[in-house]
Amino acid sequence: MSLLYQIALTKVNGIGPVIGRSLLSHFGNAEAIFSAPKKDFTTIPGVNSRVIQGLSNPDVLKAAEKELQFTEKHGIRLLFWGNSDYPKRLAECADAPLLLYYRGTADLDAARIVSIVGTRNATAYGKSICADFVKALLPYQVTVISGLAYGIDSHAHRNALEHRIPTVGVLGHGLDRIYPSANREMAARMLGCGGLLTEFPSGTKPDRQNFPMRNRIIAGLADVTIVVEAAPKGGALITAELANSYSRDVCAFPGNLNQEFSAGSNYLIKTHRAHLITDVKDLQYLMNWEVALSPTVNRQRELPISLDTSQQRVYDVIHASEQLSIDEISRQLQWPQSKLAVTLLELEMNGVVIALPGKVYRTA
Repeated sequence: MSLLYQIALTKVNGIGPVIGRSLLSHFGNAEAIFSAPKKDFTTIPGVNSRVIQGLSNPDVLKAAEKELQFTEKHGIRLLFWGNSDYPKRLAECADAPLLLYYRGTADLDAARIVSIVGTRNATAYGKSICADFVKALLPYQVTVISGLAYGIDSHAHRNALEHRIPTVGVLGHGLDRIYPSANREMAARMLGCGGLLTEFPSGTKPDRQNFPMRNRIIAGLADVTIVVEAAPKGGALITAELANSYSRDVCAFPGNLNQEFSAGSNYLIKTHRAHLITDVKDLQYLMNWEVALSPTVNRQRELPISLDTSQQRVYDVIHASEQLSIDEISRQLQWPQSKLAVTLLELEMNGVVIALPGKVYRTA
């Protein structure tokens, strides 16, 4: 029942993050807000007759019921402000959404979260920087956040997936669609290694005004926002400004002085709105991050069982390459696939390797 009223609260015209928090602070929970007599609202700043009328409108609860059914059908988690599962970094932001809709596996309170943003018109220079930077993040055990848009956003997500780095896309529309549609396949992969997050209910179209709102979530979820390549105007600069307003670190890669899509990044650096970085070592220094123990050391210490000689050989080959196809494992070990398949199944059942689509394997 509480979920129903939490959704309903976000559907009342005139209730946004600020007024919503005031109401929750005054009444204790969403259900109590809807059952309170009208006279109890007179002392709450910002609550006008339109808000009070909306709280008594039966259509609000009907719409909430429909939305709740949609979330249950599609396995969408509801993260409500003030609850223990609401992202802690975002909760610190005064304009954080009251309610988030989330599908995925990534921990939104992971120890290290990096937002990567940039122009939709990424150049070869920006794509190269993005690919190298994301790959270099692997030893730091980060989660990558971006906006699933064309350009740098898509390259950040795609490169994160390539290296099995959890990556979360923050959407400017409901979870009943993917925009742009060209990213549907990538978005589906992100559900197994990251996730999709939005404040917008189902049925919300990717309208222009939604994306600046989306950007505050990208900035608020992260410890640091990285601008890879940005024009003088656009979403990347908005996200950087929001991150600064939340007292979060902002970094930018410098670009060609004569290149339009580097002008925004250079402006952030010139005006001290962003730290200049050229590689991941600069980020490590700024954030005072230690490199995680090498995967080999970690895995050997954490294996839950003792492996026999054959199992250990297969495990070591996969682990050395992050992930491998069965054909490549067979080639490296010079084993027939019939023998290899048995050992892979044993390792999978013991929870030390994971089978991916296309007969590809990685260590757990």
